[in-house]
Amino acid sequence: MFKPEVFYLLLENVQVKLVNIGILGNASIAKKSIIPTLLSMPEKFSLKGIASQSYLNQEFIFGKEIIDSYNSYSSLIKDENIDAIYIPLPNSMHAEWIEKSLDHDLHVLVEKPLSTNLIDVKRLNDIALHKNLVLMENFQFRFHKQLSLLKDLLKKNEIGQLRCLKSSFGFPPLDDNGNIRYQRALGGGALLDAGVYPLKISSIFLKNDISVSSSILNYDDKLGVDIWGGGHLVQNNGKLFSQISFGFDNFYQCSIELWGSAGKLSADRIFTAPAEEKQIINLENGSGRSKIEVPPDNQFLNMLNHFHKLIFSKNLRNSEYDQNVTQGKLIQEMIDKSNVS
Repeated sequence: MFKPEVFYLLLENVQVKLVNIGILGNASIAKKSIIPTLLSMPEKFSLKGIASQSYLNQEFIFGKEIIDSYNSYSSLIKDENIDAIYIPLPNSMHAEWIEKSLDHDLHVLVEKPLSTNLIDVKRLNDIALHKNLVLMENFQFRFHKQLSLLKDLLKKNEIGQLRCLKSSFGFPPLDDNGNIRYQRALGGGALLDAGVYPLKISSIFLKNDISVSSSILNYDDKLGVDIWGGGHLVQNNGKLFSQISFGFDNFYQCSIELWGSAGKLSADRIFTAPAEEKQIINLENGSGRSKIEVPPDNQFLNMLNHFHKLIFSKNLRNSEYDQNVTQGKLIQEMIDKSNVS
């Protein structure tokens, strides 16, 4: 028998699951990856507007979609129709606009790094926790199938007991010295742009209870930002360790290697796998060498699905809060323990 009260309850629940989201800034990652993915998820997200210095008081046209442009960052976060904010602003602006967004009771997805220092990370995390809001730092590679497959292969003892991890992320010099990655005042530098990735994956496999034991950051004297560097991380209550390297003046690398007592796993596109391309995991053990094919996977779609789930599943948020603090601590230790050169 049809029960209208059940029907309307179900309808209400469906409506609640739609998240009205706004974007602060018009960074390339927003245009290339986040906006098209949000627009492909109309059952979960409604992109209400973008606040960008490039599009003030104009309509933002993306393909066939016309997206409202707000005349300031403040006007967007004050819009009572907005539920969540995505922040792809320069690193130095993250803390300010995260806090303002949280103050307006908005869930926040922010590009890495969450902030440029640990004090801000802890403070913002506490605000989000106190107000029961999502504060998620975007590392979309966490949600690609190749990462879950690496974890599964470890659990199946394909390489025996894990001994250590190596990870590198770096690329040749950028063409434009005016790029924000080269601007100290905007939170530029290789550590905060590239180094955060191998730091993050180290905590994924070695867990949150890790510390930086040594660090090196090599600076460009004219630009005043670190151009390349590396570090050594250890478990505080374990025997595993991680070796990381990164840079803006390097041959391209985007890799992870997991070395075990009986074999080795590696992947060469761990952080930036295109959605339309299959990936390869290399396995070497006593049975020989093999290549394991990973089907194409859209890590941005998976990441946004996770963000949506966090908004409606409060019990999942503590893990994100813990990860935020761990990542902020590792970044701070890389800076504090570096022998600057």
